[in-house]
Amino acid sequence: MSFNATKILEKVVSLDASDLHLSVGAKPTVRIKRNLSRLEDYAEMITEDIVSFLHQVLEEDQYEIFEVSKELDFSISLGSKARFRVNAFFQKGYPSVALRHIPQVIPTLEELNLPEVLGSFSNLRQGLVLVVGPAGHGKSTTIASILNQINQTRAEHIITLEDPIEYIFSNDKSLIEQRELYVDTASWDNALKAILRQDPDVVFIGEMRDRDTTLAALRIAETGHVVFATLHTNSASQTVERIISQFPAEKKHAFQSQLAGILEAVVSLRLLPTKSEGVHPAVEILLATDAVRNLIREGKFEQIDNIINTSSNVGMISLERSLARLIEQKIISPDDGLRYALNPDQVRRFLK
Repeated sequence: MSFNATKILEKVVSLDASDLHLSVGAKPTVRIKRNLSRLEDYAEMITEDIVSFLHQVLEEDQYEIFEVSKELDFSISLGSKARFRVNAFFQKGYPSVALRHIPQVIPTLEELNLPEVLGSFSNLRQGLVLVVGPAGHGKSTTIASILNQINQTRAEHIITLEDPIEYIFSNDKSLIEQRELYVDTASWDNALKAILRQDPDVVFIGEMRDRDTTLAALRIAETGHVVFATLHTNSASQTVERIISQFPAEKKHAFQSQLAGILEAVVSLRLLPTKSEGVHPAVEILLATDAVRNLIREGKFEQIDNIINTSSNVGMISLERSLARLIEQKIISPDDGLRYALNPDQVRRFLK
């Protein structure tokens, strides 16, 4: 009997697992509250199990693309019960699959335990907001929550570019159109070039993956639109530096001025296991005050952390101070807080 895709996806939902991993030579493995555990009622998987799973969830042309490219991003639905973001890939010559469980209901910022200042981003009329951090730490969920707040409070045209589509929005006051790579557009570049002809008010770019995407995001924000995007960086200051480092030396000053003029905020996220066996975010927030904009124009990125640490009165907070507060409130353990810190010694100083 072939491996049953529906049954294992239902198992993931029933366990409230965030991820499922299918790998040859291992039992199906789920991530629950940041911890991995094997599904002991399954046998170790063989190649035929994973091939069967993929044939059940992919169209034939998608499977052919996977065989040629050796990796594929896509999304699937379990009826009305759940959605999954999926990455199929090869390792050691064998197919593997990693699935991320996406809740059907978009959580609010309050339900995500995120600071109130993030709610103010839903009032922006133009500018760039970046949500950064490692994979699987809530970047897309955070932006989805902000977009849904816009959807519920303002009549705007929201366009998303995703690879693949994760959260499904229902039109409320806004009109939301979601475009998926290879399903709704042949290429990321084409979609970004065309987006200004589609009369958007708010744009979500799933990932600022290269210089061309960065240039497009800056252009869209500079022409009077709100742009939300994600980036895989560790901190707010590193994010600004990473963006500028994509450009040649002779053009950096021009792009520093451009970024300084449109950047509104950088939010860096970490999801930590809690003592109550849940997860809770630690959040670094950089807001584009006049002082921050001046540092970006002058290329003094190393001083941004100092601004964050001295601007709590306007809603900024460093990752280390956020971690220290969670430790003080006994939400997370000191060991976890220090392990996730970029500067553990600073966390220790805040605790003292």
